[in-house]
Amino acid sequence: MKAQQNENQYVFCKLILVFSALFNSNSFSQNNSGYSVTSPNKKISVYFHISNDKQVFYRITYDDTAILQDSRLGITREDEDFSKELSLKSVSDVEVVKIDYEMLQGKRRNCSYMGNRRVFHLENASGSKMDIIFQVSNDGVAFRYYFPGKSDDIKKITQEVSLFNFFSGTKAWIQPMTDAKSGWNQDQPSYEQNYQQGIELEKLPSNRAGWVFPALFNYDKYWLLITETAPDRNYCGCRLKRDSVSNEFFIGFPQKPEVFPGGVLNPESTLPWYTPWRIIALGDSLKAIVESTLGTDLANPCRLKDTSFIKSGRASWSWIILKDDSVVYDVQKRFINLAADMTWEYCLVDANWDTQIGYDKIKELAEYAQSKNVGLLLWYNSAGNWNTVPFHPKSKLLTHQDRIKEFGRLKEMGIKGVKVDFFGGDGQSMMAYYQDIFEDAAKFGLAVNCHGATFPRGWERTYPNLLTIEAIKGFEFVTFEQVNANLEPTHSCVAPFVRNVFNPMDFTPVCFGEIPRIRRVTTNGFQLAVSVIFTSGIQHFAVTPESMAAVPDYVKDFMSKVPTCWDDTRFIDGFPGKLVVIARKSKDTWYVAGINGEDIEKSLNLDLSFLGNFKAGMLITDDADNRSFNLQKITLTPGKLLSIKLKGNGGFVIKFGD
Repeated sequence: MKAQQNENQYVFCKLILVFSALFNSNSFSQNNSGYSVTSPNKKISVYFHISNDKQVFYRITYDDTAILQDSRLGITREDEDFSKELSLKSVSDVEVVKIDYEMLQGKRRNCSYMGNRRVFHLENASGSKMDIIFQVSNDGVAFRYYFPGKSDDIKKITQEVSLFNFFSGTKAWIQPMTDAKSGWNQDQPSYEQNYQQGIELEKLPSNRAGWVFPALFNYDKYWLLITETAPDRNYCGCRLKRDSVSNEFFIGFPQKPEVFPGGVLNPESTLPWYTPWRIIALGDSLKAIVESTLGTDLANPCRLKDTSFIKSGRASWSWIILKDDSVVYDVQKRFINLAADMTWEYCLVDANWDTQIGYDKIKELAEYAQSKNVGLLLWYNSAGNWNTVPFHPKSKLLTHQDRIKEFGRLKEMGIKGVKVDFFGGDGQSMMAYYQDIFEDAAKFGLAVNCHGATFPRGWERTYPNLLTIEAIKGFEFVTFEQVNANLEPTHSCVAPFVRNVFNPMDFTPVCFGEIPRIRRVTTNGFQLAVSVIFTSGIQHFAVTPESMAAVPDYVKDFMSKVPTCWDDTRFIDGFPGKLVVIARKSKDTWYVAGINGEDIEKSLNLDLSFLGNFKAGMLITDDADNRSFNLQKITLTPGKLLSIKLKGNGGFVIKFGD
């Protein structure tokens, strides 16, 4: 009997402890050493605590396996320090956040987000307040800072102490940031470097300017993609930095020259003040990364009142193969005809059109293009004094008055959009300049494409007339040097896992012809496949009238119909730098595309069971000659994988449906 009583008392005490833990998980207790936020599917957990020396830390687990070690949080302002001597005053209940929205471009039209949100209310030594907000969804973790209250005086952040503390043995696919005002005509930074691929963090070299977002990491079987989204006019664009060869990365601010002339560099704002979201997409497979939409889920919602003029599409473009001398009236007319013949929506007229063609003749071209149901896009040099690039028209978009005058003129001429090139970095004033361009262009029904630029950070949701941004070492570099052409296969197999996961990427893909003075190492099947694998609100194809005339009719038909806005995306197979196989759906048609990043033949066995009733498809792949195609009808057999031979540096597409 006594033993039974002891056992009952033990059970009763355990129940008291359980209920106490449950109660304290939703309310603040000075004696509680930590709190957690867990994803809806219970796989991802964030643990938050304050150390004995009053610094704030978080760590992340996946299926109870630690993925990120204790990583410090905090902000230092000129007027207040929120990085140390912090006390936790209260903790919110866990709140479920649901967001449903539509994208006018990208890998998924109708997006849904659900995450668990928790707010940690902190005070510093002087009693000033700062909140840290965590949201955890099934595909990752996001956090941001919030300064409550109201103040008309400007607060300035000098440092954001947001760390990502990786375990030893973690590998990275990561791109170095270039020093401001370096490079050709001081045109850097422009996010156009090669990636370090699969490098152990202990071997990653130091880089003064830091490392760009997004950055992909692999630890054990787990994958993490770290980036940011929703920078407003009150924050700079950031990057990852680290000290020496540490496995600990931190948020870095831009270099001093990265500003609009006379403008602000580092974050400053009145209160209240939200910082951008820091995003850690996370999963136990690459599928979780590639299919995530966290970068737009947490972006600011659309700010444009009218989006009816926005039209994604395909574009012809002479400059990519024929360069500067092609920007003349007769050649542009030929490329308008190419776009019309292919039923593409746009034709891009590149640099120096203002003198080599002139406004009056451009208006004629716009009218001619309109008669063929093609919209004309015009190139601009963004620059003030932040670079010395000679191309023009230059400095016509620097002020609101300049933009209203120029955009009004373009609207009267029938122009449909602008490509703006050679931006000056990621300072807060430069980030505001981007958004000024998007907003003013929208007033005149103009689409925008940015080159020599930062990456979008969710802007394509906030300003959907921003159809694409370069921020990649794209196909133009293949046309510049043989070394870039040799790296094209592996480089192209990195982008879908890193740069192009969340945001549009103007790589300018698809070249079926030869390149002057360059030997293209990729096959034509590879080139056809990237029209599906890369996502961009406008795809500027690197083809000429002659190269399109040389391909079979079934390839022309494919290229005339390939979408740029997708209803759904599925990751099928692949590994960064080696292989990519992705399926995308548009209306009632599925496209499956694959590219080989290595010069070795591969035998693929693809699980396409998700296609359901889509059984019959048309496969286009490489023939014996790397510059020719092979067309086959295929039929999927229930319960069996689809076997495909993929040539070295080769590719394929399969189309299921109309």
